[in-house]
Amino acid sequence: MRIGDAAAAVGTTPRALRFYEQRGLLPPPPRTRSGQRDYGPRELAVLRVIRELLALGLTVEDLRGVAGRLPLLAVHPAPRCGTAAADRGGPGVVGEAVVERRITALDAEIERLTRLRDGLRAGLSARHAGDRAQRSTAG
Repeated sequence: MRIGDAAAAVGTTPRALRFYEQRGLLPPPPRTRSGQRDYGPRELAVLRVIRELLALGLTVEDLRGVAGRLPLLAVHPAPRCGTAAADRGGPGVVGEAVVERRITALDAEIERLTRLRDGLRAGLSARHAGDRAQRSTAG
């Protein structure tokens, strides 16, 4: 399967696939005689895992550190993240430390966004209070 078809099959773009390869998330796929990338079921399975983990909020940098273990998820879908799954008894492929770092970063971002939202809300409330005061003195 050529890069465009592979990208479409996993819901992304050829540029993203090249990026994953450049960043070390995906080993270079075999090439055709003409030099084009040739994606097979194994590569597609790894690409699906990459896309799923990115959709969960992990970053490309998070995945770089565990790239060698990503093919394991294509073969054994669980556990994906963190500590052992109750039914498997082994560590998650992504690793608890990676997941904990990402959760910490997400918590910090949530706090930052909450402060931003509260500041905007306070600004709107002050503006509405000023508008009401102005209308009551004009009327």
